[in-house]
Amino acid sequence: MIPFLPALGPSGCRDVYRGLTNSTFGIETGMDLLSGTYIFAVLLACVVFQSGAQEKNYTVREEMPENVLIGDLLKDLNLSLIPDKSLTTPMQFKLVYKTGDVPLIRIEEGTGEIFTTGARIDREKLCAGIVLDARCFYEVEVAVLPDEIFRLVKIRFLIEDINDNAPLFPTTVINISIPENSAINSRYSLPAAIDPDIGINGVQNYQLIKSQNIFGLDVIETPEGDKMPQLIVQKELDREEKDTYVMKVKVEDGGFPQRSSTAILQVSVADTNDNHPIFIEKEIEVSIPENAPIGSSVTQLHATDADIGENARIHFYFSNLVSNIAKRLFHLNTTTGLITVKEPLDREESPSHKLLVLATDGGSTPARATVLVNVTDINDNVPSIDIRYIVNPTNGTVLLSENAPLNTKIALITVMDKDSEHNGRVTCFTDHEVPFRLRPVFSNQFLLETAAFLDFESTREYAIKLLAADAGKPPLNQSSMLLIKVKDENDNAPVFTQSFISLSVPENNSPGAQLTKISATDADSGQNAEISYMLGFDAPPEFNLDQRTGILTAVKKLDREKQEKYYFTVLAQDNGIPPLMSNATVFVTVLDQNDNSPIFTHNEYNFYVPESLPKHGTVGLITVTDPDYGENSAVTLSILDVNDQFTIDPQSGVIRPNISFDRERQESYTFYVKAEDGGRVSRSSTARVTINVVDVNDNKPIFIDPPSNYSFEWVLPSTNPGTVVFKVVAIDDDIGMNAEVLYSIVGGNTKGLFMIEQTSGNITLKEKCMVSDLGLHRVIVKANDLGQPDSLFNVVNVNFFINESVPNATLIYELVRRSIDAPANQNTETTSASSPTTDYVKIMVAIVAGTITVVLVIFITAVVRCRQPPHLKASQKNKQNSEWVTPNPENRQMIMMKKKKKKKKKHPPKNLLLNFVTIEEAKPDDGENERNSVTLDLPIELEEQTMGKYNWGTTPTTFKPDSPDLARHYKSASPQPAFQIQPETPLNSKHHIIQELPLDNTFVGCDSISKCSSSSSDPYSVSECSYPVTTFKAPVSVHIRPTEPRTSTIEICSEI
Repeated sequence: MIPFLPALGPSGCRDVYRGLTNSTFGIETGMDLLSGTYIFAVLLACVVFQSGAQEKNYTVREEMPENVLIGDLLKDLNLSLIPDKSLTTPMQFKLVYKTGDVPLIRIEEGTGEIFTTGARIDREKLCAGIVLDARCFYEVEVAVLPDEIFRLVKIRFLIEDINDNAPLFPTTVINISIPENSAINSRYSLPAAIDPDIGINGVQNYQLIKSQNIFGLDVIETPEGDKMPQLIVQKELDREEKDTYVMKVKVEDGGFPQRSSTAILQVSVADTNDNHPIFIEKEIEVSIPENAPIGSSVTQLHATDADIGENARIHFYFSNLVSNIAKRLFHLNTTTGLITVKEPLDREESPSHKLLVLATDGGSTPARATVLVNVTDINDNVPSIDIRYIVNPTNGTVLLSENAPLNTKIALITVMDKDSEHNGRVTCFTDHEVPFRLRPVFSNQFLLETAAFLDFESTREYAIKLLAADAGKPPLNQSSMLLIKVKDENDNAPVFTQSFISLSVPENNSPGAQLTKISATDADSGQNAEISYMLGFDAPPEFNLDQRTGILTAVKKLDREKQEKYYFTVLAQDNGIPPLMSNATVFVTVLDQNDNSPIFTHNEYNFYVPESLPKHGTVGLITVTDPDYGENSAVTLSILDVNDQFTIDPQSGVIRPNISFDRERQESYTFYVKAEDGGRVSRSSTARVTINVVDVNDNKPIFIDPPSNYSFEWVLPSTNPGTVVFKVVAIDDDIGMNAEVLYSIVGGNTKGLFMIEQTSGNITLKEKCMVSDLGLHRVIVKANDLGQPDSLFNVVNVNFFINESVPNATLIYELVRRSIDAPANQNTETTSASSPTTDYVKIMVAIVAGTITVVLVIFITAVVRCRQPPHLKASQKNKQNSEWVTPNPENRQMIMMKKKKKKKKKHPPKNLLLNFVTIEEAKPDDGENERNSVTLDLPIELEEQTMGKYNWGTTPTTFKPDSPDLARHYKSASPQPAFQIQPETPLNSKHHIIQELPLDNTFVGCDSISKCSSSSSDPYSVSECSYPVTTFKAPVSVHIRPTEPRTSTIEICSEI
């Protein structure tokens, strides 16, 4: 009887196992099958409870790269809940596999993480004999150690298909024959393409390329799910017109990325056959033993055809969807339809075969029949013993420590039989008593583990014979040997003679220099006492420790500046298994040497100082470092060569000037600084220093164009508004913002005809010229720089002559002089120039009237002065506030200026500038070279503008000696010849009365507190004064009085 088991525990399962083992051989042949099944279930439950066996499923895509994480057994099996403190050794995961096998996965022993390996995962190769739509699995076993939590986990990996195969036609050229009387929309089957992939990655679509609209393509799906292409006739065929059509058929799968292939389709047009073969049985299932001899009949197919003659001759053939294995194992008689065994069958290789047979009479649509061949099993396979080591073997032998605890897992024994049912049921056992046992974990797997403590001194080696036998009739068996060697243990670690080693080494040592010898001892003997020395993981690469002798050397030249102290660990390890190790600390101090020169922070220093920097001010700081230590790093600075212009502080590196800077004289200074350390053998280095002088706004703009106040520009009356009529150009000797010049109109331009562009200096015509605008116009332009904090400026007169032509340049110059003599707000800018004849008449009348007036004025003045002295005294008293500046004797100029505050109401100005010009006229017929002298006294009131001294060395004026006559640059329409006026040069015509004005062409502003200076040696220069200078505003009256025959004197006066 079968004993009743109320509960299962470790001891209970062991007793049940023994009882069932003893009673199994006593069971009668006629025992109830239900009772046997119950016994097997009870045994399986015992195995599961006893061994802690588990199963886990994962899904893996094929062709995955190496080191891809698949799963985590620690988390998936909830092993993380097991406390680590209760375990004698850390938890380990061991992959159990057969020696020589290349596993497709690997497991991290410490974490239980499952990763892919470099082995290729190819679903089509792993499951080559499985039906296309079946699932593919890969199985491994994993042992969870130590024994306190031991589990054997069977892991099943479902291999997911990826699109790694392209669908292919059976041949690259497909030949098909179609009768010429085929009706439109007739369909003809084409060979289907084969794709080893499954599902969406399999064949999904067919396309017809270059069909010429004669044929179309359709895809039908068979009951088995296969997609079959069919060629559709879309137009009537005529074999006599064309008997062959060549096209391409393309097949595509549905994977990503999509794969495809093509084949050439050659359609031959032939006569038609209108009756198709018909199978009597369309689906046939047969069984055949796997030991059936070659030539054995499998089944006979029957098909009929209503046609006669050649159209009724039926041809049988396998469809291209039949697997290559089936085509290799079975033969189909193309005439009779008999299927026979072609090669020996093996149920273990493929238990069933699906044969798709087509029958055709030459027509377009063959008949179909499906034959399913089931191969039945016979006991023709001996059991196999698969040993997968948990303890890694060495040369096929397991080395096991004599300290191994009980139940130490050594290997997983898997017994398999390719046969099925009873023929594949296998048992496993050992042939004699050993301190090891086989503990079942699954139906066909056993764990080999220690059953007693091992003793190296009593038995050093075990040869275990494993036996496996199946339940077939007759039974088949197999045996295998497993060698286990017991090894001795190492239990003493080496001990250093000094646990802390301190030493000093000078830097720049020779590579390979010996520093010290380190030694340690070991209480063990033999190989376990042999000591090897090594550096710890924290040891720098500059040191090396001889593994055998323990001599510590410096393999590289030490540099104190890079690292002064080294702390690292040295290790002593014996040769025991497992090796034992101890450590000691080494402290190395590197001593300094003077091996570094001082280092400047820059190879070249550039300092920028304003030119206003005073003597002994601070230019900049030179910073020098020396990586050495102590006196070797004490640096002293000095300037190379003899340089009295600058000094440098030897310690701080501060550079100071001994000179005053002037950027216009010298923009930069360059010298070299030397840095020298205080080593016993000193080292030095140099750096280049460049001091750049930064500009200060100390130069005023100077006008280049126009060249003087007395030049003019000709403007046509027809000039359009907005036209540039002249460009004022001024330069500034400064740089940067101090040299940028802005222009503006500050005087003249009474009619507002002109405007100036602020930055370019372009003067443009603002309005259209009218008839009343003809004549000379005067514009006073101011140029000021953008210097900071105070900008400087100059002014210049720009004269425009608006007329259709330039009749006489000399005459225009005289008009320019008159316009300058006149006040800036007086309408002197509209002097008519419409007719040269009218101008001459006006000039002659003016000269005659002026001469008469001057004579009368002189006469009256002489009478008044002679007869009324008190009045003269009163006149002089009224001028007591005026300052008279004695003119230079060479140019005979006398300037009187007076400065008062300007009031809001207009009143006669009180500033006065008098120029006395003597014009001597020599008569050509005077044989005695006698001269008539005319003297003009011109009182001129100036507009409040600041006048500056002009540098004759840079810009010439019309009235400076040896200066060019600008009148020569213009074509004169006047009959009078052009002439040049020099100071004190007699005029060639009595009609010209010339007044010499200040000869500068610029007016430079200066501070109101500045003093006048008249130290210029140039007779044509004007003093630079601090008071404002005004332009001419008072009308000039000319009086002519007769004089002696040789000399005429004209005196022009104006009242204040």
